[in-house]
Amino acid sequence: MQEKETDLELINAVLAGHTAQYAVLVKRHQRFVFTLAIRFAKSREDAEEIAQDCFVKAYRALGTFKQNAKFTTWLYTITYTTAMTFLRKKRLDTQSINDDENVLQIANNGTDFDASNFAEKKSSYFYLNQAIDMLLPDDAAIITLFYKGEQSLEEIGKTLNMAPNTVKVKLHRARTRLKEKLQYLLNDEVKELI
Repeated sequence: MQEKETDLELINAVLAGHTAQYAVLVKRHQRFVFTLAIRFAKSREDAEEIAQDCFVKAYRALGTFKQNAKFTTWLYTITYTTAMTFLRKKRLDTQSINDDENVLQIANNGTDFDASNFAEKKSSYFYLNQAIDMLLPDDAAIITLFYKGEQSLEEIGKTLNMAPNTVKVKLHRARTRLKEKLQYLLNDEVKELI
């Protein structure tokens, strides 16, 4: 059985003209790119658009990838900058409250009980993600990169263009804010999660 190719081997294959190998890279990293994108965008549709834009930008810039760094750090940097650009652009787009689509969205954001999601809502994973969603985008990004992306402080610093010590301080503050959000969501149950 053939061993799984490394990211670097796949990149070299794509750069050598085997463009179909890029699909393997996308498949390998799409879940985490989407997870990071949704931390910023807060909506599935926007996160999907950000993730798609990320992979298109990464493909176009693949020749600029310095192969002495981790591909994931480079890719997550693209994700971060793409998400920030998307959000800035979206803030500039003003929408009327009378727009039918906005009215439908507001109507659908009610508190209707959905029995199929009840078990999921009881899980600590759900509450943890909900608390992360309540954080500011920078805090959510640092928490996501550190815990879900398993990136070091140095790698996060490269991704977010910050010094590792700054990342360490921001991570500490983000953890504190995350704990506050969890306490808000779960009151006394937070002690069992932490």
